[in-house]
Amino acid sequence: MHPIPSKWSFCNRIIDTSIPVIMGIVNVTPDSFSDGGKFFDPDSAIAHAVELAEEGADILDIGGESTRPGSDPVLLDEEIRRVVPVIEGIIAKGITIPISIDTRRLNVAEKAVEAGAMIVNDVAALSDELEIADLVAEKNLGVVLMHMQGRPKIMQEKPHYDDVIGEIGDFFRERLDFAIGKGIPDENIVLDPGIGFGKLLEHNLEILANCGEWLKMGHPILVGLSRKRFIGEILGNDVSDRLYGTIGACVSALYSGARIFRVHDVKAVREALKVAFTILGNIEHER
Repeated sequence: MHPIPSKWSFCNRIIDTSIPVIMGIVNVTPDSFSDGGKFFDPDSAIAHAVELAEEGADILDIGGESTRPGSDPVLLDEEIRRVVPVIEGIIAKGITIPISIDTRRLNVAEKAVEAGAMIVNDVAALSDELEIADLVAEKNLGVVLMHMQGRPKIMQEKPHYDDVIGEIGDFFRERLDFAIGKGIPDENIVLDPGIGFGKLLEHNLEILANCGEWLKMGHPILVGLSRKRFIGEILGNDVSDRLYGTIGACVSALYSGARIFRVHDVKAVREALKVAFTILGNIEHER
């Protein structure tokens, strides 16, 4: 396996990506596939974010638009209205871990950064609104470039790849060239293969077995596996009963090279990954 990049830098912060990094999910939406509506109220979302931080999250990812399969876009002003008070409230509670804004829109990203966000987690990899790249470069933000085939509304309608690993790699190279050409430093960029975003079960499994292949590009790999449909397809259970499957998928991704994990269940995944990573380190030492 290629060497694991050791840091993610942004806004005068450095996150050690040689060890597992946990990104806790805060969905401020009524229609998220997993916890839609549960934290739609700003006070509930803020309290949930504080809880995730206390459970050991290294980053908090705040999103105001569901990108689940079949979802429709949210009006711009509504997305801003959902996320900005939550970011402000988290910071007012004294939470100092970095906040990520999960958005494809420049205006949302701008307002979120003004409120205190330091990372843009863009499922469109800076391709929907190209000016987001200028914002990331100007403010020295962190950025997650995610692969998605199609758009959320139709992405699960017969996705097809001749070579899923190679095609995602080509996409990453193209988006990296764009981002770096816009002045975003290499060390600010993380890659996400987009589990479930225009992928069938067999594509997701191949990605998880081979995500270390993209480490040769020199960027940490983030995976969003939490409670995803492919886990239910394997286990035959619904979204409320996928914790153990999520842990299994995260450990598998850890062993194949991923180091940043976007999850709902922070404490359980953090503890599982800590044990798995300790064992992995011992195995590598014995070699």
